[in-house]
Amino acid sequence: MIRPAAIFLALSLSFGIAGAREAAPLAEDPAVEKRLNKLAEEIRCLVCQNESLAGSRADLANDLRREIRGLIKSGKSDKEIIDYLVQRYGDFVLYRPPVKSTTYLLWGGPFLLLVGGGLALILYLRRRGTRVRETPLSEEQHARAARLLEEQGGERP
Repeated sequence: MIRPAAIFLALSLSFGIAGAREAAPLAEDPAVEKRLNKLAEEIRCLVCQNESLAGSRADLANDLRREIRGLIKSGKSDKEIIDYLVQRYGDFVLYRPPVKSTTYLLWGGPFLLLVGGGLALILYLRRRGTRVRETPLSEEQHARAARLLEEQGGERP
């Protein structure tokens, strides 16, 4: 008798084999691949936007890696390659864009938000502190509280 677990295992293995692809060839030149990986960590994937070029599996990322590899093989320096990509795609392609007049808000924005949030919190806590101050009960309020406690069978303060 064939068990359902055995059938499930056989189907799982056969689907895994059907989806397998041929392994990518090893790097032709390890020095080129090392430089490529270093550069790809500093460059943003233009499709994924929150991923580096090294971590992205998008088709455009593969094309850019292939292009960078070609530039490395042609003898371009890292700075020349980065300058080429910035010229072609703008500062957005860099994970660490340069500090200049068009990126002041990008670099200073988080600090401004932090300071603004801290000031807002301080103001809120100060206002809250003035509203929460304890005010003593009047004689009438004491008498009313005592009546309510007596009605419910509680003790008088």
